[in-house]
Parts: sequence; structure tokens; C-alpha cells
Amino acid sequence: MSDLDPLLRERLGAYRNDVISQVAGAGPDKARQRLRRRRRTTAAAAAAAVVLGVTPVVINAALHGDRTPPVPVESIPPTAPPTPAPATPTPSGSPTQRPTPTGTAPTGPDGRISRAQLLATPVDLPNWPPGMAEGGCTTSNVRLKTNTDKTYVSELADNEFEYGDVDGDGVDETIAIVACRYGEASAKQVVAFERNRDERIVTVGRVVRTDDEFKDILAAEISPTGAVQVTVADIVPCCEIPKYFRREQVRTYKWNGQRFEQSDGPTKFGTDPRLTDLRLSMTYDVVDVGGADTRRKLTTVFTVTNAGPVDAPQVAFHDIERGERAGGDWSRCKPGQVADSSRPTCLLPGVPAGESRRYTFVLLIPGQPGPDASNRDFRVLHYDTQDRYWLDLKPDDNEVPPAFPL
Repeated sequence: MSDLDPLLRERLGAYRNDVISQVAGAGPDKARQRLRRRRRTTAAAAAAAVVLGVTPVVINAALHGDRTPPVPVESIPPTAPPTPAPATPTPSGSPTQRPTPTGTAPTGPDGRISRAQLLATPVDLPNWPPGMAEGGCTTSNVRLKTNTDKTYVSELADNEFEYGDVDGDGVDETIAIVACRYGEASAKQVVAFERNRDERIVTVGRVVRTDDEFKDILAAEISPTGAVQVTVADIVPCCEIPKYFRREQVRTYKWNGQRFEQSDGPTKFGTDPRLTDLRLSMTYDVVDVGGADTRRKLTTVFTVTNAGPVDAPQVAFHDIERGERAGGDWSRCKPGQVADSSRPTCLLPGVPAGESRRYTFVLLIPGQPGPDASNRDFRVLHYDTQDRYWLDLKPDDNEVPPAFPL
């Protein structure tokens, strides 16, 4: 037993006497004795608790006469501190992910520029296609013109300006179409402009320009996401080229931090799906008319094969009328003049894809060719139901030479 055991024995003895006194009853003397014992016991219990490091439960029981047996210190489970959640490790070599911003704070002046302001300010333009600069389409300190018929002069196209944040800096830029004439047609560019911190108009970059793949730019729009949607065409309908030949596509371009690059839409026009491949062959027969008539009768049979891939609703023969009409399919020629200016000699029902048709024409021709005799080739073309002609996929086999001058 240690030196502290007498204190515990005294405390247990006092606790036992107190219980007995309450059971047997007590007079005044007993009460005074009990009070003195309680005072001594309380002091001893407090000293023992300090020395032994007993829990507050034991101290409270000693001070207030708590009859509940004290719980040993070892039986009270310690409260473990909460374990923090382990941090998610960042993979080695992976960039730190930043929160996605809900909006981009503006980083420069508003780039909305009016047509009058752009025309009044010299600007630098992106490069024109090869050969245009040598012709006079300049790019440095250019004062744009409008509605001019001069060639190799940089112009501002008639298209409306578009405004939107195309480079992600939080402020709007201006999208305009500029052109440089080189004859009846023009090279074109879609260019983005903005203002720098000095409020001067500067060029952000070129969205796209005409080249060998497509020849015209018809429109440009800015989507809600800042992408630039450009309507391009494969030809310029000038120089007697019908407008309906033109094909159009919408291509989308986005800013990649340094320049615009295509992000959506077709990249090539490819073969025109409206065209087919007609092939022409010919046989003929010439006989004398007889009697006093010195003319000869020429019977020509043309075979037209449609190698596809589309039907030819009508076929037109050019340069075959070189005498007097005398029979055959002349009576079936469609009356009136067709829509285009080439004026075919005869327009007839056509040839479905993968099939052939024969067409016969009879002419009375002079016995001897005159001085105005022509050696032009006979030619066949594909026409649609609207009397419009179309180019051929392989035009070289659309013609055959006459057997002799007519």
C-alpha cells in the first residue's frame, strides 16, 4: 500500500458511518459529530483528488455526498479528436484546375466601330491571296474605299457590320468584310477589328479569305458563343456565269488565342452533285437529192450516253443546223428560246443516268460547201426542267467534229 491509502481508508470509513447514522437516526450530538466528520472528509477527498488526478465526477460525489459509486478513470473512454479528411492528391504533371469563371471581365475599350469610323481611319489588313499585293491590293496603312469600280483597290463590302466578343476578352469586336477588285470579281476577307487602350482602331486578325478552294464570301455573323459563321461560295457569278451555278456553305471559325481557325462546317465543296457526264457520238449518211436539185441529204444520228450520276431531264444540241431542216427529230425540238444566251439549236427530252438515247436530224446541204462553211464541233449539253443549262463533269467528250465542212 502507498502513503495515500490512509486517506482513502478514512474516506471509506466516513462514508460507512454516514450511511449507518442515516439508517439508525441521530440526536444533536450525533448530528454535530457527523457535521465535523463531513468537513474533515471533504477536505481529505479534495486533496486526494488533486493528488490522484481523479475525474470531476469523483470530486463532485465527495463534495455533495453523492451516493452513486464513482466510475474508475480507466472505464471512461477517451474522446478521440476528429480525423480530418485526407486531401485529394494532385496527379504529377497535371495542370492545376482553376474554377470556371462565370463571366470575363473586360480587358480593353469597347470595340464596336461604325462604318463611318472605319472608312475614316487607316488600318492594317491581313495579307491578300498571292498575286493580289503585286497588283496593288495593299495591306499597310490602308484607307478603305466603298462603291468604287477601280481595280486593285481595297474596299469595304456592303455587308452590315457584326459585333460580338470573338476573342474572349470581355468586350465586343467588329467583324467586317473587305474586298479588293481585280476585274469583274474581287478577293475578299472577313476581318476582326477592335480598339486598343489608346482608343485607336487596330486589326485583331483575319477570320478567313477567298482562295483557290472558294471564290466568294457572302456574309458573316457572330454566334452567341463568339464564333464567326461565314457564308462562302464556290464561284463568283460574273463574266456571263449564271448565278444558279453558285453553291454556298456555312463555315464556322473561332479564336484559338492567337488566330482564327475553322471549328465547324464543311471544308471542301467537292464535286457539284447537280452535274452529270454526257457523252456524244455520231454517225451520218450523205446522199444526192437527185433531179435538178444539186443539194445533198445529210442524215446524222447522235447517240447521247448519260454516264451519271444524275439524270439529264433535257439535252440540247448546239451548232448542228447547217442547212435546211428536212426531217428526223427537228419536229420534236422544244419551241421558243431557252433561258440562257447560248441559244441551242434544238432542245429535246433527255437521258436518265446510266442510259443512252439516239437522236436523228436530216438536213439538205449544198452539193459543195460555200465560203462560209463551218467546221465547228457539234455539241450536247445537259438542261434541267427549268430550261437551264449545266456544265459537264467531263466536257471533252461532249463534242464531236463534223465529217466534212458544212
